[in-house]
Amino acid sequence: MRREKKRTLTKLELQIMQAIWTLGTSNVSAVQESLKQRLAYTTVQTMLNILEKKGMLKRTLVGRSYEYSAAVTKAAASGHAVRDLVDRMFGGSGEELVMSLIDSKQIDAKQIAGLSRMLEKRGGEG
Repeated sequence: MRREKKRTLTKLELQIMQAIWTLGTSNVSAVQESLKQRLAYTTVQTMLNILEKKGMLKRTLVGRSYEYSAAVTKAAASGHAVRDLVDRMFGGSGEELVMSLIDSKQIDAKQIAGLSRMLEKRGGEG
């Protein structure tokens, strides 16, 4: 059985992807400088290479160093993360996810009503 590229992002991988989505095509130094937490150059380089192997980034040799760019959009990555969460935690049920958000007070009735209006404007179910 072939191993599928792991698309789920760790916390640090997500931070690095957010830097790339914000900066655009960047080298290791630019990504390192943009991160809130200070990491060694080699750590950032390793993480960028892992993300490239996962298919999340593309890299291009420019001179003697690589430049990295996003191979997936933020929307595509967040969509995958949400699908993964719903599948693993809620047995594939979006309704159970929403109920969990309500039960944990992450969202309230007023916000649900606002989301319902937004959904209607988008043309109903999608």
